[in-house]
Amino acid sequence: MTTLSRMPVVREVRRRTFKSTANYWESRYASGGNSGAGSYGRQAEWKAEIVNDWVAELGVTSVIDLGCGDGNQLSLAKYPRYLGLDPSSTAVRGCIERFRGDETKSFLAYDPSTLADPAGWLRADLALSMEVIFHLIEDEIFVDYMTRLFDSAERYVVICNNATADDERAAHERHRDFTKWVGTERPQWTLDKRVDPPADVDLQSSFFLYRKG
Repeated sequence: MTTLSRMPVVREVRRRTFKSTANYWESRYASGGNSGAGSYGRQAEWKAEIVNDWVAELGVTSVIDLGCGDGNQLSLAKYPRYLGLDPSSTAVRGCIERFRGDETKSFLAYDPSTLADPAGWLRADLALSMEVIFHLIEDEIFVDYMTRLFDSAERYVVICNNATADDERAAHERHRDFTKWVGTERPQWTLDKRVDPPADVDLQSSFFLYRKG
């Protein structure tokens, strides 16, 4: 059997063993796993440098992070006021403990199916998405996430992700060109800057800074 002919079989096996995005990450954190290589080492340092510089340059007063994970990336951040959300209650409890005593940081576990915010309580100057989008396998979860991300931002949205065509590389990874969704569903947002990783950073994701209006 050729490699190409085996691909549909492999993907089907992955789909049968993968229950949901939320279940995958809760199980991963509950079993002692972390947010992944991108949240540690040189990758995390470079990501922090980019966002910290933008926060300072743009005069951002508050950040809402949709997908805070285990908080290691956050440990390098310099944000005046921060709210981290994550569907994994284990990850959120870990962040609460890790940053206990830091009055600039708040955390919230959320389930998209039981969260509605038409009054706009969950809003900030800048909404942040750090290598989350390619982990959103289900179409409905992707749409809900993108909608919530942009609706949570008063002025800026920062996304760290790749913008490749639809490509399922692993059971918990589905790469999409999210820029098409933004162009169609949030045309009032303009891509202000794009920054690709330097040669010494082993990262497939780039940074995208969107500005409202």
